[in-house]
Amino acid sequence: MVLEMKKRLEAHLRGVLQAKYEIQPESIPMETPPDLRMGELATPIAFELARKLRKAPKMIAQEIVAALGSLEGFASFEVAGAGYINARLDRAAGVRMAASGESLAVTASGLHSLVEHTSINPNKAAHIGHLRNAILGDTFVRLLRAAGQKVDVQNYIDNTGVQVADVVVGFLHVEGKSAGDVRALLEELKSKGERIDFYCWDLYAKTSQWYTSGTDTENEARKKLRYATLHEIEHGGNETAEIAEVISTVVLRRHLETMLRLGIEYDFLPRESEILHLKFWEAAFEQLKKSGVLYFENEGKNKGCWVMTRPGAETADGVTDEDAKVIVRSNGTVTYVGKDIAYHLWKFGLLGRDFGYKPFFKYPGHACWISAEKGEEPHPHFGGAQAIYNVIDARQSDPQANVIQALRGMGHTEQADRYTHFSYEMVALTPRCAVELGYEVSPEDLNRPYIEVSGRKGFGVKADDLIDKLIAATRAEVDARQTGRDEAERQRIAEQIAIGALRYFMLKYTRNSVIAFDFKDALSFEGETGPYIQYAVVRIRNIFRKGETSPDAVLAEFAKLAELGTYLSGAENEDIWALWLRAGRRTMVLEQCIATSEPAHLAKHAFQLAQEFNNFYHKHHILTEEDPARKTFLLATAAVALRELVEALAWLGIESPEAM
Repeated sequence: MVLEMKKRLEAHLRGVLQAKYEIQPESIPMETPPDLRMGELATPIAFELARKLRKAPKMIAQEIVAALGSLEGFASFEVAGAGYINARLDRAAGVRMAASGESLAVTASGLHSLVEHTSINPNKAAHIGHLRNAILGDTFVRLLRAAGQKVDVQNYIDNTGVQVADVVVGFLHVEGKSAGDVRALLEELKSKGERIDFYCWDLYAKTSQWYTSGTDTENEARKKLRYATLHEIEHGGNETAEIAEVISTVVLRRHLETMLRLGIEYDFLPRESEILHLKFWEAAFEQLKKSGVLYFENEGKNKGCWVMTRPGAETADGVTDEDAKVIVRSNGTVTYVGKDIAYHLWKFGLLGRDFGYKPFFKYPGHACWISAEKGEEPHPHFGGAQAIYNVIDARQSDPQANVIQALRGMGHTEQADRYTHFSYEMVALTPRCAVELGYEVSPEDLNRPYIEVSGRKGFGVKADDLIDKLIAATRAEVDARQTGRDEAERQRIAEQIAIGALRYFMLKYTRNSVIAFDFKDALSFEGETGPYIQYAVVRIRNIFRKGETSPDAVLAEFAKLAELGTYLSGAENEDIWALWLRAGRRTMVLEQCIATSEPAHLAKHAFQLAQEFNNFYHKHHILTEEDPARKTFLLATAAVALRELVEALAWLGIESPEAM
């Protein structure tokens, strides 16, 4: 409702500015006044026009207000301060619009977007940091789909990288296992119900320490062994590569099962091995040379390399200095950025090559496909997107910028403009949380705001362990409160609360904030948490249950009310209007989240909506209201708040439980 009113006012203002001043600004700034007494919308447009019109902003504002006249959905316009124009909505009209939900509908945009997220190295169990990536990516996918976009969800699998090589080294050289031993171990773990990704978690840490635990001569030999193993895996067609394939595939399945516990699904799993073996780089290399993005360096520190000039790397004489990005090393190997350029040309449908596809993982509603050298027919088509979002941590900003630079250099300006590095900061643990998880924490670390996790050191929280611990904590609360429900119902409610708590905790912070995870903070029923919002939903459902009616029935009766103004005017009803106004911001918040690539705006909106409903609930006695018309109005307020809370939580990937 609010977005519809905002667009209506913007269009009307454009007409006034054109008629009065023959001016058509590129955009008309709109703000939300800090106090409802000032109105619901405001524009500082008069300040922007002051220099051009050579008039004081206040005089311009007065002229514009005089020319605005009446506008459907608005009660009045007025000049405020030194030149602001405040707009007051027709509250009754706004409430009817919000109740109908018509202004909240979104038409399909037709845009085909591709979101890549999670992208865990398939060498060990997923950890808490991976959860932030996956939850951010999954939520943004939900937002794009809510906005009517066609979205493909990809999870890039680096199955030939050094992390996988380290685990293979661990099996073959630290533990002395043969390929047959590794297969036997997989069967043994499966028969015991134990997890290979947990086993690899410990083995990866052990191997990382092994590289530096010997003499200098031994450590140097181990380092060479590491890269020899990596080379064998990249080349393929040997026993080492076969072991890497078996381990990475089994671990990948475990990752997908972990993420499914959070409601996170994928459409396609492109693997590094196919990018290598299907010669994606070779096709990209020719395009890069032909477009002049790469050049061969004949002197200096990069002699013998193919390099890409960085912006500002040319001197005044036009001579390129050595501040260039190496894409192909002098030994002929391709850097990470080079392979990433090839991959992103494929994403945009610009490479001229494609993967083979095989079904890999079955979800309730669709299959997840994986890349292959030779695929199966028929298969869905992936790639060829119009917009790309890569959920990758902030430390990868430089490589991401290099890919965008290469696209621009090749003339793919439109694609570069629609390439978004959806960056985020790390997840750490509060000292209290680390102690709860059984880690020894030094007195010095106990006084720090957070402790960083490290997979190589084996210090961290496995994603499944975290989820299990959250569910166990909520199950204890549910068992105490819901004694009349059966075992399955209590477990289901506990899972909904735990997953909601985890997802909300990861989403309420802006992406550029470091998160210090803490069980107590995440699970609290008070404050800005997932359970607090879920409890508001449960509270509203209880109102309708006790009132022996339904939201749909109430809204049908509400539509028949002739007079609404008396329920929306006066200081005693200001909180009711504020709640309706908040409920009417859904599409505005959606637009804001997508424009800024920031789901935290939605998390904040959901919390504020729950907070305002709870204030409304405590102030107004809904079910005991004696005036039938006012009771219907109050119930309709609750019905709209319920609808918007459930929708907002769904976009956040959080379920709305029936009881808590």
